[in-house]
Amino acid sequence: MKELNELILPKDVRYTADHEWARVQGDVVRVGVSDYAQNQLGDITFVELPEAGDAFEKGEEFGTLESVKAVADLYMPVRGEILSINRELEKSPGLVNESPYGDGWMIEVRMKDPAELDELMTMPQYLEMLKGLD
Repeated sequence: MKELNELILPKDVRYTADHEWARVQGDVVRVGVSDYAQNQLGDITFVELPEAGDAFEKGEEFGTLESVKAVADLYMPVRGEILSINRELEKSPGLVNESPYGDGWMIEVRMKDPAELDELMTMPQYLEMLKGLD
């Protein structure tokens, strides 16, 4: 297990209390799980994701991650429609462990309300939350 000071926590993403991250690219948000989440789960063995065209409310479950330790639900950081999913995760779920903010991304969403991003945590806020979990 990584110590908090060993975690990769980019400043250009927003975080949820459930450990998802959201990176804004115009009106599209790319979503994945944080380094903390993948580290806690251990080796990811299976990723279940929705289909393009599916729509979800903020906070709604959109998929699951299975690891050698547990199954974890994935929750939408913002309300919107799935534009694309990372098909590479079907054959290489370990990308979530290897590159949680890069090749391990999960979905791209067209946001319905960009103001919802303001409700997500910045990196310093997320780090403070993590300190409270230890």
